[in-house]
Amino acid sequence: MQIKIQEIRKTKDSFLKTAPLIAFTFAILWLYLLYPMSFELMWKGRTFQLFFIWLIFVEVLLNWESIQTIRETTLFSIKSLTYILVLILPATYVVVSNYFGLNVFITSFSKQMNIQWWDSMALSIEYLIFTFLSGLIIYLSFGKNGLKKFSIPIVFLGIVGTLYAIDNIFPYGEFTPFQLIVPTTAMIATQILSLLGYDTTLTTMGNMPRLTAIDPNNPLRSATFDIAWPCAGIESLLIYSVIILLFLKRLPISWKRKTIYYMIGALITYLINILRIVTIFTIGMEQGDFQLFHFYYGPLYSISWIIFYPLIILAIQRSLKKIKSKTIK
Repeated sequence: MQIKIQEIRKTKDSFLKTAPLIAFTFAILWLYLLYPMSFELMWKGRTFQLFFIWLIFVEVLLNWESIQTIRETTLFSIKSLTYILVLILPATYVVVSNYFGLNVFITSFSKQMNIQWWDSMALSIEYLIFTFLSGLIIYLSFGKNGLKKFSIPIVFLGIVGTLYAIDNIFPYGEFTPFQLIVPTTAMIATQILSLLGYDTTLTTMGNMPRLTAIDPNNPLRSATFDIAWPCAGIESLLIYSVIILLFLKRLPISWKRKTIYYMIGALITYLINILRIVTIFTIGMEQGDFQLFHFYYGPLYSISWIIFYPLIILAIQRSLKKIKSKTIK
């Protein structure tokens, strides 16, 4: 009898530890069935939600032994019933927004407010609502300590939703704080394209640098694009900075080493952003599908690097620890 009780408690504990992951996986799977094409877009799409699920999975895996779940003995207690209701809130929001007109209301209201990208505001709100719900579910599952352990996926989702909203309201580089670094990025991309043998011209169009690249051997092969902060990958630098700082804060290493890790990762992230611009121009000159690269593969480069860089740091730290232990022996 005691063994069965222990098994029940173990099963309950395992469910509670994976409950946030299950709740959002179900909701996002539902969204995939409704809008499969939206998961083929990184920018103004739902691919970031898949990374959010991945981050929660990684945090559950890394903190499986240390996270403390809620301990409620009675299944039908107010606390347990409240928790179950909260777990279904992500799916409930999917139902309300898509079947009861909430998304239509958000879109119509955004259009009335003269928001440039009014048709994307519902998606921005979806990200922000999921951010709030993820924080709520994590808190009810693991308490304040859980919020610290799961801060990376929560903040990641919130940043994406905020960046979408900013671009919707202030399009074409109008949000000056994010646009400040873009001219430098465009200038470096111009130099690289010139080194590759293209004739380049860098001018200004409104708030955005306008870059033109022409193949001197075939003037018909040319591309001209205006570069706003989303195109220059500023969003990836912001996401990187917040995620890596939250991650490094939890590592028991010196501030000097944390600074080195941060600077190396930031430099690589920035170089990837420049590579994105150069690649878009080369694809455009070849008359390829530069839109697909711009909205999916380009951001995928940066986000993949941002997601896996903490794992690289962990691998380096473990290797250094092993080397240090062998040296002591």
